[in-house]
Amino acid sequence: MKIALFGNAMKRMTLSEVSHVLEFMGLRQVEVYLSQELRQEMNLRDYPPFPADEKVWKDFTDAGNMIDFALSIGGDGTFLTTASIIGDKNIPIVGINCGHLGFLAEVQTNQVDLIMDQLIQGRYTIEQRSLLTVDGEGGHLSSPNALNEIAIMKSGLSSMIEIETSVNGEHLHTYEADGLVISTPTGSTAYNLSVGGPLMEPHVKAIILAPIATHRLSVRPLVIPDDWTIDLKVRSRNGNYLISVDGRSQSLLNEVELHVQKAPYTTKVVQLEEHSFIQALKDKLQWGK
Repeated sequence: MKIALFGNAMKRMTLSEVSHVLEFMGLRQVEVYLSQELRQEMNLRDYPPFPADEKVWKDFTDAGNMIDFALSIGGDGTFLTTASIIGDKNIPIVGINCGHLGFLAEVQTNQVDLIMDQLIQGRYTIEQRSLLTVDGEGGHLSSPNALNEIAIMKSGLSSMIEIETSVNGEHLHTYEADGLVISTPTGSTAYNLSVGGPLMEPHVKAIILAPIATHRLSVRPLVIPDDWTIDLKVRSRNGNYLISVDGRSQSLLNEVELHVQKAPYTTKVVQLEEHSFIQALKDKLQWGK
C-alpha cells in the first residue's frame, strides 16, 4: 500500500501528527509519500522516531498515480487544498481533524490508529462527492474546481453588486446583494450555512444558490438539479468583483461572464465504518445539547 500525506507545514500539531503516521505506517511497511512542503519542513525538524540524518522522505510528485490513499491532516481548509491537489487522480482522501469543526476532516486525532488499521484491512467505505467547475468568458480562472462552493462577492468596501443569473438558459433573477454562494451538497455545511442556505445530505444531486445579504428580503436560497448550468453576469460600481473557489480568491473585471456547472469528476472521501452524516450533524452543530 502507498499513502500520501498533506497538511499545513507551519503548524506544529500537524507535524506531530505526521510524525505519528510515519511511525505507525513504518512499522507496517506501508510506503509513505509527503507533499513537497511537508517533506521540506520534516527534513528541517528533529521529529521522532527518525534521526535527522536518516530521513529520506519521498515526494508525492514522484509517486505518479500509484497512491492508494491521501491523508489530509488539518482542518476542512486543509482537506479542500488536498482535494484541489488530487484533482481527478481518483485517489480517495482521509480527513484527519487537527482543526476546529471538521465536516470534511472527520477523523479525530485519537482515531488515527483506528482509521489506518481499517485502511490496511480494507474496512472502510468511499463516498463520491460532486464538485462544481467555473469557466470565465473573457478572463482566466486560476482555480476552477470547487468541492464546497463558488462565491461571487463585492470587492473591498464597494457597494452591493448586481448578479444577473440564468439557470439552464432561462433568466432566474438579478441579485442585488453583497454576493452569491453557489454550493455543492458537501459545501452546504460551510459558507452556504452561514448565509442561511439549507443543509443537504452529501449524496443529494443538487446545487444550492444562496445570496449574501440580499437587498430584497423576498429572495430566498434556491435548490436546483446538479445537471443544470448557471450563467452569471456581474455589475459593480468599481468595475470588478471577487470570485472565491473553495476559499481561493481572485479579482475579475465586470466584463468576465461566468459559467458554472457540475465538474466531470468526483472527489472520493474515505469514511470510518461507523460514519453517519446525521450523527455528524448532531455532533458538530450540537443539536439536542
